[in-house]
Amino acid sequence: MSTPVLIGYARTSTTDQKAGLEAQLRDLDQAGCTKIFREEISSVATARPQLDAALEWVREGDILIVTKLDRLARSVADLVTITETLKRKGVGLRILAMNLDTSTPTGKLMLNLLGSIAEFERELMLERQREGIAKAKAEGKYAGRQPTARRKAEEVMRLRAEGVSASDIVKALGISRASVFRIIADETPKA
Repeated sequence: MSTPVLIGYARTSTTDQKAGLEAQLRDLDQAGCTKIFREEISSVATARPQLDAALEWVREGDILIVTKLDRLARSVADLVTITETLKRKGVGLRILAMNLDTSTPTGKLMLNLLGSIAEFERELMLERQREGIAKAKAEGKYAGRQPTARRKAEEVMRLRAEGVSASDIVKALGISRASVFRIIADETPKA
């Protein structure tokens, strides 16, 4: 029987987390990964192209390795989908921080239990976050994210009045085309 190919997957939520990504890459390299897929994208993003590429790339007998469970899946449902894909392809999953290997029945059981616990913890964290935001709003300390394009409405309308095209307004002000048209529609008096 041939030696399995070890494929790593590393992810951080933002580009600001360079140290976290470097630590994952180091751990995956030390684990013997010969190919590593990496991305800097939130787990809540609808698309994770490098994870998709890793799942496409792996072959029967390979092992996908991640440093932590939360680097791979965003929910139990997501975890089930990923592990089903790996199982269908005959690929194992190893999670370094837990010393977990899904090629064993115990590993499979533990993965499902840990996925449920991780999702539960995330829901608790989100609930605490919502409570904190509600408290800050009640105390007048929370304004939320300010829309950036709206602050440029006056400039958009001035440039439009000067005959500048929407494309040139986008380039000049660094806002999206949709924002330019939304501002024009909102600011133009209705006939």
